Amino acid sequence: MFTGLIEGTGTLRRLEHHGPDAQMVIQANTRMERILLGESIAVDGACLTVVSFHGNVFTVDVSAETLHRTTLGRKPAGSQLNLERALRMGDRLGGHMVSGHVDGIGTLKDRTAEGRSWRLFFHVPRELTRYIIEKGSIAVNGISLTVNGCGDTHFDVNIVPHTAGETTISQMHVGDAVNIETDLIGKYVEKMVAAWGGQGSAVKDKANVDVNFLKEHGFL
Repeated sequence: MFTGLIEGTGTLRRLEHHGPDAQMVIQANTRMERILLGESIAVDGACLTVVSFHGNVFTVDVSAETLHRTTLGRKPAGSQLNLERALRMGDRLGGHMVSGHVDGIGTLKDRTAEGRSWRLFFHVPRELTRYIIEKGSIAVNGISLTVNGCGDTHFDVNIVPHTAGETTISQMHVGDAVNIETDLIGKYVEKMVAAWGGQGSAVKDKANVDVNFLKEHGFL
């Protein structure tokens, strides 16, 4: 589990394909103390497992599923990557709950200056936008961001100077692909509501959960 608060960036030294999967060798640009064999590190938002390390250089396995779902397989040597180590019990949850399981790929469509900040506009597959709500949370390349607005196939976010300076997002150009992880809680709620409604589930004799049901029981 992660928070979406990037600890630093890293440089991709090389991407090594091994049949359908791969390994990435990454040099952390900031000091990452006591990297442990087998620990999880979010690389541009994708949770990957450390299989070896030496100093601030570490190697992670990248499964065929991750290569298919994310932008990692497209990265050339020298690419800058956002890095975050897994959340520890007792840490402050300053971002939001991020699993590191990327849902799909989005595309930067536009960027405009707003004072000292930037507003970025992304296109995403329609099947992801049902989990994106105004003022909700979303992870873009592993960065926890607040959704300013959203529609059927798009959303936009505000990038403050600190985020621009501490992550790779300031280096992005219109047309660049990004890893998108939508709200984890929303996906669970959708599945539970569908089960209670008798859709795709063996649950029987349960009342349909809809807006009227939620109002009646004090949830709205």
